[in-house]
Amino acid sequence: MGRSKLEKFSVIAARENVVQAGDELYGQLAGKWNAQFFENDNPIVLEVGCGRGEYTVGMARLHPEKNFIGTDIKGARIWKGSSMAIEEELDNVAFLRIFIEQLEEHFGQHEVDEIWITFPDPRPKDRDIKRRLTSPRFLDMYSRIVKPGGTIHLKTDNEGLYAYTLEVLQERKADNLIYTSDLYNSDLQEHTMGIYTTYEKRYLAENIPIKYLQFKVN
Repeated sequence: MGRSKLEKFSVIAARENVVQAGDELYGQLAGKWNAQFFENDNPIVLEVGCGRGEYTVGMARLHPEKNFIGTDIKGARIWKGSSMAIEEELDNVAFLRIFIEQLEEHFGQHEVDEIWITFPDPRPKDRDIKRRLTSPRFLDMYSRIVKPGGTIHLKTDNEGLYAYTLEVLQERKADNLIYTSDLYNSDLQEHTMGIYTTYEKRYLAENIPIKYLQFKVN
């Protein structure tokens, strides 16, 4: 581990817009994010596997009327997103450092209004199917923390993950399912608000089509 990572870990440990193990609020916010953290009643939008937080911060910048929470386990990545939020004085952004499997320990039933899954690890090996963030076990988890009628989005460059997710959602008869295998040559790009992650910019430069789908939690 390089010195820069250690320094970043030390910095985020003191930041008010980051919640992680060892903090007073860690494990205490399930069902209470609006009351105890944001201190308002605004809708909550969650990004799972937020990486550097570009999407979380980008959405918060566009929608001050909503609260945004980015989750990731990598502290150095969260440092970047939390830094951007502080620099822009965005008080509707939080970062939660956890494994995705721990979501239900930190969010109450139907507490979240919307979920974004942006460029997750596609886990291409068959033995890793259950680790895909759009596998049935994760979809079931999301459905318990998202309000009925809430929206879940996926953006990916990976054809295999896109095809797998579409098949799973069609089998589950997901509500209001819309999708495209080439987002920026479709009429759905307005749904993604013009926000690009670092990875997304790289894929587009290589002429790799971006796949997108969304559905409602029933």
